[in-house]
Amino acid sequence: MYVDKFCDKTYDNILDTIKRVHFVGIGGSGMCPLAEILISEGYEVSGSDTSDGDTLRRVKSYGIPVFMGHDKSNVNGAELVVYTAAVKQDNPELVSAREQGIPTIERSVMLGIVSRRYQNSVAVSGTHGKTTTTAMISQVLIGSKFEPTAIIGGTLPLIGGNSYVGTSDIIVCEACEYVDSFLQITPAVSVILNVDADHLDYFENLDNIKKSFGKFVNQTSNAVIVNGDDQNALDSVKDSPVKVVTFGFGENNEYRAVMTSPQSTVYDSFDFFHNGEKLCNITLSVPGKHNVYNALAAASAAHYLGVKPENIAENLHKFTGVHRRFEILGKHNGITVADDFAHHPTEIKATLSAAMQMGFRKVWNVFQPHTYSRTAVLLDDFADALSIVDEAVILEILPVRETNTYNIYNTDLGNKVDGSKCIDTFEDAAKYVCENAQSGDLILTMGGGNVYMCANLINDMLAEKEKF
Repeated sequence: MYVDKFCDKTYDNILDTIKRVHFVGIGGSGMCPLAEILISEGYEVSGSDTSDGDTLRRVKSYGIPVFMGHDKSNVNGAELVVYTAAVKQDNPELVSAREQGIPTIERSVMLGIVSRRYQNSVAVSGTHGKTTTTAMISQVLIGSKFEPTAIIGGTLPLIGGNSYVGTSDIIVCEACEYVDSFLQITPAVSVILNVDADHLDYFENLDNIKKSFGKFVNQTSNAVIVNGDDQNALDSVKDSPVKVVTFGFGENNEYRAVMTSPQSTVYDSFDFFHNGEKLCNITLSVPGKHNVYNALAAASAAHYLGVKPENIAENLHKFTGVHRRFEILGKHNGITVADDFAHHPTEIKATLSAAMQMGFRKVWNVFQPHTYSRTAVLLDDFADALSIVDEAVILEILPVRETNTYNIYNTDLGNKVDGSKCIDTFEDAAKYVCENAQSGDLILTMGGGNVYMCANLINDMLAEKEKF
């Protein structure tokens, strides 16, 4: 349920008085970067988690002691405990910390504390494209020797992870709107990519979403860089107390893209203008018009921070994407396997439209709906988006944090997508597409949950078939 939240600055100065911090759920993509920043500043860091993975292995590579499993003794000696939003309040480590009088704060609060230690903080918000745009800005700044600190929601190949600790006073981070997490951040520069109806299990309606983004804008100290082609985004910044900088395709935008590539091309190029003056031409290495918007936002933010146009163009061209954003997993007997994080109709439509222009014989989409509430409320929009591809396979709905009070099932979506097939398990879906896909096809798995496991199954099955 939507509530009126505020920025919690209770512990803003705590890092000035302590030395040892414990992270509950340290293997999370948002926790590892914070731990890395604190380690670089000389703090003693420990952590716990329940499952291994690439991020946890990265944490261990810093020499951070990690406990597998949660136990009350893990917090002994800590002066601050940070936990992810997924950790429940009856977690034994949180209970033990409270009993010992150790302060406990949620990850988004810690992100706010850390980001306020940098003079030039850039927070990237929006319903879609946050991870890609944050990664693009980071790529440009790192490649241009600006030495930022970066906290990204996915793996950026340039740095081999989702975090980078620089030496400058710049920090770039994602600002997620879900349950108003981004209201814990008070950035110097906020970027708003778009504002769309999502997370309605919390926000209830679009007006509340715009109200929340408006609060975020009011916590910005220098400038807000906003998509001037998105009316919802413009509505959100109408009462901004700081300078509003617009980007988009429309002529009224301060930063503007004018397309220079043919409409049928895989990777777009565009002239980048500022107040009518051409700064450079940018050629992307990631597909889709949605990535032109992401790149335009990144270029605008980078130019605002003082990066030279030629460096912006060079480094955006070098950007090849982040983990789970149209990530190519393999090619076997002419069949390409890819995976993407898209889980909202707007994102799905943008990604599938790009895929359909890439010259494949057929595009197969294996889609995992994410939450009952989102599927129920946006059912017709999902159906329109999935109807773009040649073949749609719809998996079971991933509940995440919900119970099915909506009485919604994957077959309800499948009935609205002509020719689609509803298959409940990853194994059966992988077997079906591997048996029916042909050379020249693209198999694209898609969703915000664990559908990447299905992608890996498909990739392994095709690789095995290739041996014979």
